[in-house]
Amino acid sequence: MAGKTPSTSTKRLEAEYNNRAAVPDHPVVMARWKADAEAARAAHPPTALPYGSGEREVMDLFEAGPDAPVAVFLHGGYWQALDRSWFSWVAPALLRHGVSVAVPSYDLAPHVRLGRIIGQARDAVELIRARTGQRPVVFGHSAGGHMSACMLSEGRASAAVAISGLFDLEPLVPTSLNIALRLDAREAAALSPVHWPAPNGSTPGGTVLDCVVGADETAEFVRQSRDMADLWADRGVETRFEALEGLNHFTVLDPLADPDSALVLRIAKLAKA
Repeated sequence: MAGKTPSTSTKRLEAEYNNRAAVPDHPVVMARWKADAEAARAAHPPTALPYGSGEREVMDLFEAGPDAPVAVFLHGGYWQALDRSWFSWVAPALLRHGVSVAVPSYDLAPHVRLGRIIGQARDAVELIRARTGQRPVVFGHSAGGHMSACMLSEGRASAAVAISGLFDLEPLVPTSLNIALRLDAREAAALSPVHWPAPNGSTPGGTVLDCVVGADETAEFVRQSRDMADLWADRGVETRFEALEGLNHFTVLDPLADPDSALVLRIAKLAKA
């Protein structure tokens, strides 16, 4: 209703989920992402692979070798910002370990619905699977963490590493973040991995989910990762929860630039398993 005063609970959810507002210096971090991505593409020119007919249905493939395992990185931005060109810098550290990296773009809200974006992630992962004959490891940040869990649930990934993931979308409904997404409670529940089947040994695909979050993130982001790890662990999935000290929603990606970081070593190990 026009002129309605937001409730206390809505204000709390806005503060918990609006990461750009919660981290005032995020433009500095994102500028670093952009510069490092340009340097990575200059040092390791990728192959652009279309996975669909749309302008944004393209991934950059950074190849470590003809028979190398592949990890697919799904970027964040609340399904309404950014593209693959911001995140080329996640590739070099994994290339050092003999792991190829695919970084897809996808269409953004409000131009498409969230269900369509999940479908595009599915198409990108399936293209890698078709090229290699193997299910790839999928790792992603924020919205990409959400989609990584979706790919694991569907049996499309050999393992998933969800960094600052969103697994229950219903808290977003009353916030400003939903203006572009246009989710109602029913659609939010239907697209939330907390309500999706947990992968298990009787279904194809992997059964390993890592939920990683920055210890300096908002309480809701920490809770979502912890709750998701606990939920699927109770359903037989091999899960890990880790809160990385001193890192917020943006700097939580910093370990991906370090070939010796525990996060990079973990992803490389899962890719080679």
